[in-house]
Amino acid sequence: MKKPDLDLYTDYLLSTFGSATATGLSAMVEGDVSHDQVTRFLSGQEYTSKDLWQNVKKTVRSVECEDGVLIFDDTIQEKAWTDESELMCWHYDHCSGRNVRGINLLNALYYSNGTSIPVAFELVKKPIQYSDIATKKRKRKSERTKNEMMREMIYTCINNNLIFRFVLMDSWFSSKENFDFITGKGKHFIAALKNNRLIALSEEDRENKRFVCVNDLNLPEQTSVRGWLKGYAKEVLVVRQVFKNKDGSTGILHLVCSDLTCDYDAITTTYQKRWQVEVFHKSLKSNANLAKSPTRTLRTQSNHVFMAIYATFKLESLSIINKLNPFALCRKLLINATRSAYAQLQLLRAAA
Repeated sequence: MKKPDLDLYTDYLLSTFGSATATGLSAMVEGDVSHDQVTRFLSGQEYTSKDLWQNVKKTVRSVECEDGVLIFDDTIQEKAWTDESELMCWHYDHCSGRNVRGINLLNALYYSNGTSIPVAFELVKKPIQYSDIATKKRKRKSERTKNEMMREMIYTCINNNLIFRFVLMDSWFSSKENFDFITGKGKHFIAALKNNRLIALSEEDRENKRFVCVNDLNLPEQTSVRGWLKGYAKEVLVVRQVFKNKDGSTGILHLVCSDLTCDYDAITTTYQKRWQVEVFHKSLKSNANLAKSPTRTLRTQSNHVFMAIYATFKLESLSIINKLNPFALCRKLLINATRSAYAQLQLLRAAA
């Protein structure tokens, strides 16, 4: 890996406020680096999760602790007008409730001592094309599911000796296979449950297969109860968290935890850390120009995603040093750029 080129490109992603192009980077450094050099850099080696770990490992070691958490979530960057490929294809967006064309990215975010660090990622590629029997339309599918990708990423993080206690995830990843894998590796999980998930609150109910929907349970407030999820052999803790939405409506979240030593406060407080991955995804899109690259090939597109992830990590590191959140830091950069442009405009007007 050419570290100077990596630092230059990722600094450019954090500095530019328009499209992230090779000619734009060349112009920023006044031609010291040609646009062809930038193109060759992006189309060279393929940058993977392993390269990300090598570049963030030192920072991780400086902040990791026993109470660290590993957070999983995916995000979709819509790019409706880019040519379709196995990377740039259709995905179901749970936020909008519709299929969108773009890049689907699965991230593993490590959160410890107030610091969020991306430690692994996978791009959801769909190289297999088939014809849907019902609609007769051509569709694509991946060779691996996102759940399989997540388990592989957890395995890699454990092999990298990453110190963490819990894996945090939303209801999309709350499967028996994931639960078994996590506890089988000596770790614990806290996950959201769908309202129709079935549970038994006693061994007798479980043996007699008397399961009820978690949403129908009359759970006491701010209390954790023991139970057994249908299809999962181990005893778990379940809590119901009631909260207010921004619009004033009431929301209900059911959480399941594998660590039987936890109480309600420990479970809900720990799961609140999962919000850090949402902040990371917002910064990735807003501050690191994830969507603003006109790259066309599979290699350059995937490498640009890697660069955006690493740029977001660099911004997080700078925000800690400068005691500003990443968005305030980028706002400061934008104000300084505007001031510089304004000053240059005044010089041009004076010369005219």
